[in-house]
Amino acid sequence: MQRDHADVIALDALGWMAEAELLDQFQSTTGADRDAIVAGARDPAFLGAVLDFVMLDDDWVTGFCRARGYSTDTFAAARAALPGGDLPHWT
Repeated sequence: MQRDHADVIALDALGWMAEAELLDQFQSTTGADRDAIVAGARDPAFLGAVLDFVMLDDDWVTGFCRARGYSTDTFAAARAALPGGDLPHWT
């Protein structure tokens, strides 16, 4: 997957988190305030962190994918395309 497509998916995940009322939890987990989120929306590493956050809960991943019409394989490919996505996973 091209990084620009991964960026779009991560931005979509950020919007979904707001709709799913997970944005406050994201902010408390990451320490990012609204200004940092706005600035981070242009940072591929931050967008990777958005997808990492969604990956904290399998129900969030499937909920996001179902709501936005993505397969979980597409979600995984988007994460792999962003910085830090090529790191080995313990699972």
